[in-house]
Amino acid sequence: MSLDELADKEASSPEEIQLVQSDAKFRSFSPPPIPIPVPAAPSIRSLVDSVSDERLDVMASHQSENGSISTASSTVSSLEAEKAAYEFLAQTPIKSTDAHLVEFSEAMRTLRRVAEGKAAAQAEAAEWKHKYELEMAHKQQSKIKGCGSCISNDLDKLASQLTLDTAASDQLGCCGKHGICSHEVLQDKVPGPIPRPNHKMVGRKASFKLSWGCNGDKNGQHKHDFVSFEKGDITTAERSNKQILLKWESQPQTVLFITKPNSNSVRVLCAEMVRWLKEHKNINVFVEPRVSKELLTEDSSYNFIQTWDNDEEIKLLHTKVDLIVTLGGDGTVLWAASLFKGPVPPVVAFSLGSLGFMTPFPSEQYRDCLDNVLNGPFSITLRNRLQCHVIRDAAKDELVTEEPILVLNEVTIDRGISSYLTYLECYCDSSFVTCVQGDGLIISTTSGSTAYSLAAGGSMVHPQVPGILFTPICPHSLSFRPLILPEYVTLRVQVPYNSRGSAWASFDGKDRKQLSPGDALICSISPWPVPTACLMDSTTDFLRSIHEGLHWNLRKSQSFDGPRD
Repeated sequence: MSLDELADKEASSPEEIQLVQSDAKFRSFSPPPIPIPVPAAPSIRSLVDSVSDERLDVMASHQSENGSISTASSTVSSLEAEKAAYEFLAQTPIKSTDAHLVEFSEAMRTLRRVAEGKAAAQAEAAEWKHKYELEMAHKQQSKIKGCGSCISNDLDKLASQLTLDTAASDQLGCCGKHGICSHEVLQDKVPGPIPRPNHKMVGRKASFKLSWGCNGDKNGQHKHDFVSFEKGDITTAERSNKQILLKWESQPQTVLFITKPNSNSVRVLCAEMVRWLKEHKNINVFVEPRVSKELLTEDSSYNFIQTWDNDEEIKLLHTKVDLIVTLGGDGTVLWAASLFKGPVPPVVAFSLGSLGFMTPFPSEQYRDCLDNVLNGPFSITLRNRLQCHVIRDAAKDELVTEEPILVLNEVTIDRGISSYLTYLECYCDSSFVTCVQGDGLIISTTSGSTAYSLAAGGSMVHPQVPGILFTPICPHSLSFRPLILPEYVTLRVQVPYNSRGSAWASFDGKDRKQLSPGDALICSISPWPVPTACLMDSTTDFLRSIHEGLHWNLRKSQSFDGPRD
C-alpha cells in the first residue's frame, strides 16, 4: 500500500464515524411533517452532505498542497459541520398556521355550499327536461283517438317532411336546387275512416313549390347562406333575403273559408266569394258548419258547399284543403290556425277587422287578389307557432300531461283573480333564467310581438325573425327588461311550492287553465308554421301594418324655415 492510499484510509475512517453520529443526532431533532402546503426546507441529511462535500473539497485541496491530512483536522471539520447544521435549524423556525387554516376551511365550506346549490338546481332542471322528453315520446307513440295507428304513423311522416331544408331538397333534386316541393311538405292523402256512401269526395291536393329569393324566377336570384373559411378567417360570403315564394305545380282545387261570426257584411261577402269561386274557377269549397247552415238557409243553391261533422274530420282537413281564405281580422286568422294541429295550408287573409297585422288583402279587390294567388307565384310569410304542454304536479310520478296546445301569438301566465303577486320560476333548457314577481309573464312568437307583448313593453319584431319573446307583465323590479331568445330553446315556467297563490295560463286569449303550485308549463317552437300569403312581400306588409295600424313614429315634420347651422 502506498503512502497516499494509507493517508486516504486514515482520513476517511474518522469521517465516516462522525457522519454516522451526526446523522443520528439530526434525525432525532428533525421536526414532524406538517400537513399544509409550505415551501419545503432542505433536509438535515442534505445539509450535512453539502457541508461534508465542502469540507472534503477543502481537504482535497489541502491534500494536493501538503500531500497528507491529519486525523485531528478531520475531527475539527466534522464538528464545524455539525455546528453549522444546528445553527441553520435555529434560523428557520416554523410559523404557526392556525389562522390560515381556519380561513382556508371557511372558504372551502362556502365554495362547497355554492357548488351543492348549483348542482341541485341543474339536477332539478335536468329532471324536468328528461320528464318532458319522455312525455313527448309517450305522446308520439300513442294512437290518435278513432283513427287507428296508421294515422299516427302518417302524422309522424308529415312531421319529418315539413322541415324546410334546402340541402335535402338539393339532394332529392325533384324541383331543382332552389326550392321545396309540396309533397315534401304535405302528403296527398292520409288514411282515415271509410267515408259514408253519400259523403262528397275531394280530389287530389294541388302540389306547389317554395322558392327562396326576392323575386323568385324573375331575376334568377336564389342565394343561400353559407360561411367561408379562408386563411383561418370566418366570413359570410353571401346572404339570402329569405323572401319565400309559393308556385303552384298543379291547379288548386279546394278552398276553405273561415269567417268572423255575427257580421252581416262578412256573411254577404262570403256568399258572393263562394259563388264566384265555384262558377268562374270551378273550385270546391269547404266552410264551417255554422256558415254552411247560414248559406243553405239563405239559398238552397249553395248545396255544393262541403263541411265537417265532428272533430275527427277536422284532423284530416289538411289532406283535403289547398288554400284557406279568412274573412275578418287577426282573430279570425288565429281561429283558422287553431283548427290545424299539424300542417297548415297557405292562408289568404282579407282585412275585415280592426288593425290587421296579418290581414293584408283588401276585401274590395278579392277577385284580383284570388286570381293572383290561384295562378301564382306569390310571397308567403312562415309564421312560427308555440307548442305548449301543461305538466301537473302529479305527473312527476304518473307521467301524465295534457294535450299540446298550439298558439300563433302568445301564451300568457298571470295572477288571475288573486290579489298576490305572481311568483314564477323560469328555465331555458337546463339553465335558470329568473324568478318573475309581478302581474305575470308573456311568452310570444315574433308574429305576436305586435299584440299583448307590445302593450307590456316588448319590442316589435319582424315575423320571419326566428325567436321567442320573453316579456314580463308589470314586474315589481326596476331592472327586469324583456328578452328575445333563439327559436331552438325550450322554456319551462313553474309555479313553485312556496307561491302564495295559483297562476292562470291563456293561449291566444282563450283556453284558460289554472296552474297550481308544483305545476309547470313547457313551451317550444312547433314544427308546423302558418304560411300566410303576402300582398307584396313579408317586409313590406309588416312595415305597412305598423304604419297604418299603430301609426308608428307618426309626428309632424320640422318646419324648414327655422334656425340653421
